[in-house]
Amino acid sequence: MTSYWCEQALLPDGIRAGVLVEIADGRFASVTPDSAFGAGMERLDGLVIPGLANCHSHAFHRALRGRTQTERGTFWTWREQMYAVASRLTPESYYELARGVYGEMALAGITCVGEFHYLHHAPGGVPYDEPNAMGEALIEAARSVGLRIALLDTCYVAGGIDQPLNPVQQRFSDGTADAWAARVSGLKGADDVMIGAAAHSIRGVPQDQLSTVAHLLPEAPLHIHLSEQVAENEACAAAYGRTPTQLLDETGFLTGRTSAVHATHLTKVDIGLLGGSGSYACFCPTTERDLADGIGPSVALREAGSPLTLGSDSHAVIDLFEEMRAVELDERLATQERGHWSAPELLAAATVDGHRSLGFPDAGRIQPGARADLVAVRLDSVRTAGGGATPETAVFAATAADVTTVIASGHPIVTASRHTTLDVPTTLTTTITALTNP
Repeated sequence: MTSYWCEQALLPDGIRAGVLVEIADGRFASVTPDSAFGAGMERLDGLVIPGLANCHSHAFHRALRGRTQTERGTFWTWREQMYAVASRLTPESYYELARGVYGEMALAGITCVGEFHYLHHAPGGVPYDEPNAMGEALIEAARSVGLRIALLDTCYVAGGIDQPLNPVQQRFSDGTADAWAARVSGLKGADDVMIGAAAHSIRGVPQDQLSTVAHLLPEAPLHIHLSEQVAENEACAAAYGRTPTQLLDETGFLTGRTSAVHATHLTKVDIGLLGGSGSYACFCPTTERDLADGIGPSVALREAGSPLTLGSDSHAVIDLFEEMRAVELDERLATQERGHWSAPELLAAATVDGHRSLGFPDAGRIQPGARADLVAVRLDSVRTAGGGATPETAVFAATAADVTTVIASGHPIVTASRHTTLDVPTTLTTTITALTNP
């Protein structure tokens, strides 16, 4: 039994002082507010919140940070730079890069990552001797730094609607959804690993193959990029006479375990379909701003019944505090009004709802029986000083730099703002330099 005394902690009923948490076998055995600090307890100062869930990650995109801002362009020109990095990765180099990326997530208070994984094969689409070598590399990278992972193995069989794959995209493809499903059957989950399914987009998976993806793992998370770009909607309307959301609805893709990633350019009918099915809406505001995608209808989706979750996607920034406040601040820009999302609502998106969308419904709350994740946030930094122990300080003032301690499933993985086993900056510098200067 390990005991932590939290100066202030966010519990399901709000922020409480002097919270004693006892942990056994990776779970909270007891949670007792208004306790005195005493012998045998480890002290966590500041505001302690549940572990954060990063619901949409492309680990290899981290190599692009600081390298794609030198010229004008669109999502489509950025994509060419992304493909250049994808063309160089091997299982060994992907493990090293992902280890650094997931280490950065740990430093930011993230205890679980949803990895939207479509880089499956060797160049030219040739399978590795171990067909899931790239996915296994990601799983081991997450484990090596103490994160849980939902490996969202992604079907990607077309280069666009009625378009062939380009040379780099061949690495992403199994040829058909049936062949993708056969390969995915070789992946095995565990207590810290959820194997989920994803379709890259309605551009990457033809209409007649979407159902195969939707029904392969009927109890697991199901994710898809949806209406990120206007061009995607236009192409879908031209090919199918309907929106991407309507197409997904007709193929059985929209369920309570589905996450629609981005969900930026939606009609009222689309919003109703997503909300009516209980599908999650996974927003990635820093990436959506970086790629000039647009501002999604977060409030309308919430009111229709779609829970909000958050991701860092391309990792232009890995900071879920920034993603949380960006949802509200972007909505203010779009409407010229304030107060659409409260701080507690945004914290729920980043914790309990995010974990649930990744197949870990027993995480994201500091309560007995839940997975024992704790994140201590400084209240005395230049950003948070004077704000007090409130949800608003955490969401609208703190950044990843304010995280001091992270405990994931009962194990300390960050102490004194450093990872316990990995030199994260050095790992990132070494692996990214090797990838971008071959």
